[in-house]
Amino acid sequence: MADEGEPVDETTSYGLRPPAAAPPGGVPTQRDEQLPVRLLGGRYRLIARLGHGGMGTVWRAYDEVVEREVAVKEPRLPEQVAERERENLTQRMRRKARAAARIDHPSVVTVHDVVLEQGRPWLVMELVRGESLAEVLDSGTLEGREAARIGLAVLDALAAAHEAGVLHRDVKPANVLLGRNDRVVLTDFGIARVEGEQGLTETGSFVGSPEYIAPERVLGRRPGPESDLWSLGVLLYCAVEGVSPFRRNTTPATLQAVLSADPPVPARGKGPLATLIMQLLRKEPSARPDAGEARQVLRGIVSPPQPHPGSAPTRAFAGYGGNGHGGAGDRSGLPGRLLPAGRRARAGLGGGLAAVVVLAVLAVLLNPFGGDGGLPAHWEVRDENSVVALSIGMPQGYDRTVPEVDETVENPVRIIDYDSPDRLYRITVWHWAGEERDPLVAAGDQFVSDRGNSDYGENDGGYSAREFRGHPAAEMEFLFVWRGAEEGTPRTLRRSLFVGNKDTGEMWRMQVRMPGEPGAARDLGEELFDEVVEHLRIPGLDRSGDPPGEE
Repeated sequence: MADEGEPVDETTSYGLRPPAAAPPGGVPTQRDEQLPVRLLGGRYRLIARLGHGGMGTVWRAYDEVVEREVAVKEPRLPEQVAERERENLTQRMRRKARAAARIDHPSVVTVHDVVLEQGRPWLVMELVRGESLAEVLDSGTLEGREAARIGLAVLDALAAAHEAGVLHRDVKPANVLLGRNDRVVLTDFGIARVEGEQGLTETGSFVGSPEYIAPERVLGRRPGPESDLWSLGVLLYCAVEGVSPFRRNTTPATLQAVLSADPPVPARGKGPLATLIMQLLRKEPSARPDAGEARQVLRGIVSPPQPHPGSAPTRAFAGYGGNGHGGAGDRSGLPGRLLPAGRRARAGLGGGLAAVVVLAVLAVLLNPFGGDGGLPAHWEVRDENSVVALSIGMPQGYDRTVPEVDETVENPVRIIDYDSPDRLYRITVWHWAGEERDPLVAAGDQFVSDRGNSDYGENDGGYSAREFRGHPAAEMEFLFVWRGAEEGTPRTLRRSLFVGNKDTGEMWRMQVRMPGEPGAARDLGEELFDEVVEHLRIPGLDRSGDPPGEE
């Protein structure tokens, strides 16, 4: 990193590489530098070239009015270019200034002025001294907490930009500067899209860096804040792994990878950071965490909560409602279950779930690989052998309801419902005696019945075979909205386990009903299902014979 008094070869406010060193015996001085103009706009005196790139050259300059050093970007306009294309490039430079100037945030480079010189808009901005993240990564990867610290600053800069109606559209390590006093600065809004402006196109070119471009932009869809968050996910991946998971030998191959390749889970950035990265890289924009959710996770990594003195360390557990035993901030260390990238997604969880998202996101992400095989903290065992012939583990505080049974029917189905205190989640258990069907057949019959039920509107789902403690079983998912629901109503997901005992002629179905839209609330429901299955004990089907939580 250059000291303040050094004249050249610093990374600039726009992340451009410094010029190559001159050969021995011919090192240029500031006076030898070929300056395009001496005094820009009658105010900014160019001193030395700091760096250059495809879109222009950045100069160190001195503002003779306020007596400070600044960075000045000279736009590069190709000589052999049509007049219309030249106007496009000029407009983009002006847009760069407008975009950055309307964002007031310490992690966004400050634009001081725009000067028209030689028919081109020159940008005058603060001189940020430091290295780009790309240069740092040339020397090696970052540890998880440092990557999270940098990612948090970039996220806050993006949030400020989005609030101002600006999409960055080129988030990458070369556009992130690591300055003095741990300052992180997001630079280069050169291809930013400003809300309300007509878009510009470039003939025969793709705007942005292919390996950091979100899938929806590759497909030509209108980008949103989620597109910048995708790029942040790739940036974080690079920070801990050293390379983009989508980089290929050619641009078409890279873009195809962005659209279809499932990136491997980062090996170096384990735990909540890896989980967040994978969620930011979901192909469907509405399935990605929003800025608020991502911020909470990154803050938890940078400044993890400290346990109270004298208290035993516990795994965080929140989001299933809580009942005073540990409160909403505790949650068992449920293993992170990343949703398949191909799942259909719709926008938003709905306003009624906003509070759950805030409470639940840390629960899903802070300790996704925790768990010691026992009953999670603040869970309990419900012995329901007298009603549905099993024992079941679940979070404390769920309300139990036993619907009335028609005892006049031979082998009636017996049911128990358990509702979370916030009523977002319901666990239901059915028990049939004298049931001859195979679990997979039962799941298929139920799926066909649900698909044909006129109470449901648009729906989707499926079923498949699985095992339960070494015994044949089946799983079914049913995603739906009620018929007649208002447009935009969030969907509901029902996830069920079917398991039978051929020796006794019994069958059980355990279902978890949860919010169906992608996000923290659904993630919690998915984790709840997996953990309930793990702690389900059915006499004759439990190889260990131990009650839940005592393996």
